[in-house]
Amino acid sequence: MKKIVLLVLLLAGMTSMALGQQDHQYTQFMYNKLPINPAYAGARGVPFITAIYRNQWIGFDGSPSSVLASFNSPFLTPRVGVGVTIGHYQIGLDKDFAASLAYSYDLIPDEAISLRAGIMGSIRSLSMDFSKAVTPDPSGPGGDNSLDPGKVSSVFANVGAGLYFTYDDRIYVGFSVPRIYANTIGINDNPLPAGFQTAKEYQHFYGMVGAVLELSDDINLLPSVLTKYVKNAPFDVDVNVNLEIREKVTAGLSYRVGGNGGGDSMDLLVFWQAHPQFGVGVAYDFSLSDVKDYTAGSIELLLQVDLKQVRSKKKLSNPRFFM
Repeated sequence: MKKIVLLVLLLAGMTSMALGQQDHQYTQFMYNKLPINPAYAGARGVPFITAIYRNQWIGFDGSPSSVLASFNSPFLTPRVGVGVTIGHYQIGLDKDFAASLAYSYDLIPDEAISLRAGIMGSIRSLSMDFSKAVTPDPSGPGGDNSLDPGKVSSVFANVGAGLYFTYDDRIYVGFSVPRIYANTIGINDNPLPAGFQTAKEYQHFYGMVGAVLELSDDINLLPSVLTKYVKNAPFDVDVNVNLEIREKVTAGLSYRVGGNGGGDSMDLLVFWQAHPQFGVGVAYDFSLSDVKDYTAGSIELLLQVDLKQVRSKKKLSNPRFFM
């Protein structure tokens, strides 16, 4: 039964891709801004590495999974930032490998205000191995004329841009378009039937905002919002509220609106600053959509390592979430 439901969901996703679909998403977006906004490169003022593993829809065979690693740092001067991101995503027979390079420049290098503009170049490889498909025909994909028994793949390049504004080490606002060019990303070279169209890589628009609100000497409230929009797909919003306690533990909840009217997921997040330059995080998504009856939810693991200790300009509790 689970395989049938997953097949239906995958087919629905592939069909909607031609019309518009959200890009890969992560619950711990507040620690993972570089892949969607090149202007974030160098914003924290230190070189650091972030790595994330996400397993979505636990319990489904062929369910989405992804691994993402990024590095960014100031370069030569605090006003210039550079970054690199590498990611691997898989769902069913489909594999997606992506890599990008980012550059940012601070237009307002003020003590309290920063406005960084960034650009990025990316390359993406999409592949599908039909030899691993399971079909009703015992002879496998070779006996089904609708499936190519081999592996098909395509490579695409793109460019993106973004802005990232910070004020007084307590407020951030960002806007970005990671992929500007609308690539045709279909991997089928055969003519399509009437009424069908090849999938396109439409522009994804991201907006983000967050703040540090001091509740006491030991506790900060850390609200944040991430908005996502792509043509012909529902407008999506992640709303998060975290509490940071004694510069060691950050915990809170997120709500992902999704496009079905009843919400996509409710998420629990915890981040532990094990060392001034080393932290680990975990997020668990409780599904609210129709898939909730067939999955144990989604889990996400995060590792963040500063290669140099953060030096805040003001007495401020752990700036890692905010920056």
